[in-house]
Amino acid sequence: MYRKIRRKLYRLSPFQLIVSYYLIAIVVSVSLLSLPISLQEEAEWTFIDALFTSVSAVSVTGLTTVPTAETFSVPGVFILAFVLQFGGIGVMTLGTFIWMIMGKKIGLKERNLIKTDHNQSNLSGLVNLIKQVLQLIIAIEIIGTIILGTYYLNYYPWQEAYLQGFFGAVSATTNAGFDITGESLKPFANDYFVQFVTIVLLILGSIGFPVLIEIKDFMLSKNPQTYRFSLFTKLTTITFFGLLIYGTVMILLLEMNHFFADKSWHEAFFYALFQSATTKSAGLSTLDMKQLSYPTLFVICGLMFIGASPSSVGGGIRTTTFALNVLFIYSFARGYRSVKIFRREIHELDILKSLVVTIVAIFICFASTVILLVTESFTIMEIIFEVCSAFGTNGLSMGITPYLSNAGKIVIMFLMFVGRVGLLTFLYLIGSNQVEARYHYPKERVIIG
Repeated sequence: MYRKIRRKLYRLSPFQLIVSYYLIAIVVSVSLLSLPISLQEEAEWTFIDALFTSVSAVSVTGLTTVPTAETFSVPGVFILAFVLQFGGIGVMTLGTFIWMIMGKKIGLKERNLIKTDHNQSNLSGLVNLIKQVLQLIIAIEIIGTIILGTYYLNYYPWQEAYLQGFFGAVSATTNAGFDITGESLKPFANDYFVQFVTIVLLILGSIGFPVLIEIKDFMLSKNPQTYRFSLFTKLTTITFFGLLIYGTVMILLLEMNHFFADKSWHEAFFYALFQSATTKSAGLSTLDMKQLSYPTLFVICGLMFIGASPSSVGGGIRTTTFALNVLFIYSFARGYRSVKIFRREIHELDILKSLVVTIVAIFICFASTVILLVTESFTIMEIIFEVCSAFGTNGLSMGITPYLSNAGKIVIMFLMFVGRVGLLTFLYLIGSNQVEARYHYPKERVIIG
């Protein structure tokens, strides 16, 4: 029996195995979170709640059908934090770490899985990548826990302060969007220190592990003047912070005469900055989304759809996909057939992948919106917002998540899962990532536009 299962698993492609591992992680999460020790005595907890919360936790989204603070006990909070860790840095990261502890050799099959889980293009240096990712994430979370936990002594007794600090640091770093305050970060809407630390943590989690590793290497380099950042790091960093600034400016302008009308300049700035930062995939919020105007909500939907950077804890089409689409359109409009930036030429396959990911993402989100409009009784804005949040594994909501029908919850769970494993992985489930054509037909032009 064991040999048969092993043979079947061996025949699966790396993409199919990754999806299988994430599905197994969801099943384990359902079991752990449904343990009596995980729940408060009078908590309402059904199977659909357990499944939805587990999918949301493994995909580090943050959308919930039950209030986290009123549902989970202290042991349950730690179990949830472990699931967020598992989902945030990826099943293969923790899996590889366990293999290394057990002394297992990391072979070609395992390296292919790591490459798939972290969207890498080659097999070299993957084990070292996993080690550095774990070291960085754990270090960031420990520092975040100490800073937030110590500062929260101004609000809570020491046990509660460090519990809030621990969970807040894990949730922000993994961009999970879960909270145990019961009100996200609304209680700290005027506490700029908590907001600033949280923004830093969520940026470190969503900007991409390779970027963090290169920054670390740069800071430790003996000759920083000669250090060369990769094209990925340059493109990702510029796009990431460009979108952060764009979101902040747009929210400020669009809400100037609306939500910010009675706010001071610094209140308005931090509201706008935090809401722009949290759209990367964080899901934490300092205000009620229903208070914002429709134009602002559409801007936030766009930012959530783009999401975080590749090889990070976030979802969406990813920042580099968006950047390549913009660069391709710009180059095509100028009459060029190739995309060049930073004295480098982007590979044609990467351009094709970016276009495919964007088109399929639009199709999936459109189809999901139509289905939810049929099954649910909410406004189109509320549904579009929920769809973009789920696909971008964001977790922001206009408050409709607990009131979705079972059919609606299944649609949202599907979006969260696809957003976490990645669209390319999802598309490659039917086969391998590349198939060489055995023959070609005569080429013929068609009319476009």
